[in-house]
Amino acid sequence: MAAMHTRRERGHRHLFSSSDDNAMMKNILATHAPDGTYFDVKPLLQIIEDIIHRANPDTTHHGTQPEIDAMVESVIYNDVNEMLEVMALTINKVSCEISCKCIGGGDAHATTTGIFNMLSHYGWDVKAIVTLAAFMVNYGEFWLVVQLCTSNPLAKSLAHLKQMHDVLERGEALRPRFEAVTNLIRAMLELTRCIVRFKDLPEQYISPDTPELVTATAHIPTAVYWIIRSIVACASILINLIGMGHEHITTTTEAWELSSLAHKISNIHDHLKHQLDLCNQHINEKKQIEAYLMLLRIMETAHLDNTKPLRHLIYLKDDQLPLYESHTKNRVSIDILKKKIVLLLISDLDLPADELSVLDQMYREARQNPTRPESQYEVVWLPVVPNHKDTPWTNENQSKFETLRNMMPWYSVFHPTLIEPAAIKYIKEVWHFNHKPLLVVMDPQGRVVNTNALHMMWIWGSLAFPFTSMREEALWREESWRIELLADSIDPMITTWVAEGKYICLYGGEDLDWIRKFTKTAQAVARTAGIQLEMLYVGKSNPREKVRKNNEIIRAENLSHVLPDLTLIWFFWIRLESMLHSKLQHGKSFDEDPILKEVNVMLTYDGNDQGWAVICHGSNDWMRRANGDTVFQSLSNYEEWQDEAQERGFLPALNDHLEANRPQHHCNRLILPGTTGSVPERVVCAECGRSMERFFLYRCCTD
Repeated sequence: MAAMHTRRERGHRHLFSSSDDNAMMKNILATHAPDGTYFDVKPLLQIIEDIIHRANPDTTHHGTQPEIDAMVESVIYNDVNEMLEVMALTINKVSCEISCKCIGGGDAHATTTGIFNMLSHYGWDVKAIVTLAAFMVNYGEFWLVVQLCTSNPLAKSLAHLKQMHDVLERGEALRPRFEAVTNLIRAMLELTRCIVRFKDLPEQYISPDTPELVTATAHIPTAVYWIIRSIVACASILINLIGMGHEHITTTTEAWELSSLAHKISNIHDHLKHQLDLCNQHINEKKQIEAYLMLLRIMETAHLDNTKPLRHLIYLKDDQLPLYESHTKNRVSIDILKKKIVLLLISDLDLPADELSVLDQMYREARQNPTRPESQYEVVWLPVVPNHKDTPWTNENQSKFETLRNMMPWYSVFHPTLIEPAAIKYIKEVWHFNHKPLLVVMDPQGRVVNTNALHMMWIWGSLAFPFTSMREEALWREESWRIELLADSIDPMITTWVAEGKYICLYGGEDLDWIRKFTKTAQAVARTAGIQLEMLYVGKSNPREKVRKNNEIIRAENLSHVLPDLTLIWFFWIRLESMLHSKLQHGKSFDEDPILKEVNVMLTYDGNDQGWAVICHGSNDWMRRANGDTVFQSLSNYEEWQDEAQERGFLPALNDHLEANRPQHHCNRLILPGTTGSVPERVVCAECGRSMERFFLYRCCTD
């Protein structure tokens, strides 16, 4: 029971708060009386690391040997000389103290306390570095003699004088002891590096009263004590090997002591390293806040050109070229964008292939005639990826990124990690990026003139140049609800049909039975009415397998024309969504804007399960539209309004019949992607004009 009680007490005892440690540290803290002199200890630390590495080449060292040699030579001849002029005598005094007190196995704590008294006027980091340097004088001399005694007469004589031949002869038997010393030295070195890093923390971002730094500062004296205590233990082992003779009996006590010290040093290091990480996290947060506020000021300030805001958004440093040019596959400077209109394509790595394909086509078409104003812009892809600290960058991410980058004919950031966290924060909080791609427009003076020109690009392509809100309003003033606006250039046949004066019917939905009935009925009515009717199937938004199969069947059965690929179907519907958001962004209402009202009707048709149709005649003709059942019934009952069609025209008569037979009961849905843009607060029903209820819909559709 007593043993169990003792283990329980030991288990609850904190590493830094045992009663023995507290009493001991009071005495150590009493020796501490720094005079405020600053020493840059890093050059001396590099010399210490080099001695350790050369004494034990297997010891982990940062860098290749040529790099290490060059670094140490620079340190020796430049940085460390001035410090050693002041510190050399102190280092040698401590070295002598260690040598004298450790011969014969003196009291380790007393020796350690004596060293603290000798170094009372220095800071805690300097105490650790100076003692390590003092130990390295003996440690380096020991291994220098060992390494050279077989080839250098001077070293051989020194080995005899120090009676080290027994050590050399029994090197294999002493290997565990040497390994224990090496492991402890490695642990001390890591802890010392950690302590030195605390001195490098920038004061402008972290104050001494920051809780993370307060905690670390309280434990650094204990850490330094155990570093020096461990140095004394290592020195005792090496010094007492000299002249030990054949009668020396090897015990495990020394190795156990060194292992215990290494374990304690490692635990202290882990704790301080955690506090250092917390301090750096605090500093990074402060830096990011500062960088973000700076970016806000930069983006709100007028500039002579766009390079300054672009640098803050893309890459502020000058140590590498941040942009990648696709056609040359070279890295280039941000200066290549100077005084140009720049479109920043912002997306994650899941940029939809449809969007990229259509943007690519528009970009290349604009470049075909360099003299046209709408060709005078550049596009830069800014990939926004998760924070690498939270989500590691994988080979799969790299492959996906490079695949996308190589598909783009414009500029892109060479690597997503070049974009600073402050820029990512700005993109998300100010430009409201949330998975859905954005196309932010910056004019030649660096002013953001449109936070998302994708809607303009989808509706008008490069004709929307220079992609400002004023240009968007001007383009809308020129538009009316006509076939060219609805269908744009999704198929060149439409332009031909308009020019030839044909009737045009666009229809959609996924119900193949309805498609068969509707197309055959419409064509039969056209023959009876004596009109030329061309029909084109435009499917549904987010086209999938059903629409693809419908395309194949419609083509095989010669029911109507179809679009050659699903990307064009996607483009038809994304343009309608873009029209909705563009109109709403400009404050238009469903009650007052006729185009917005018709777009709303079209999107409502797409949100329901049944088919629909739009019919027009010529470019300036207002289009007639109805849901699938209504338009099918009207065409099926053509005999009822045939005479009126002959007198007033086919479309006016059809429109009157559709209005007269509009069903009283209806249940309409309008489904808009939640990330496409701002979700309107009020949407009216396409049938009755009443405000529709709003629900949240979560849909997974693998088709």
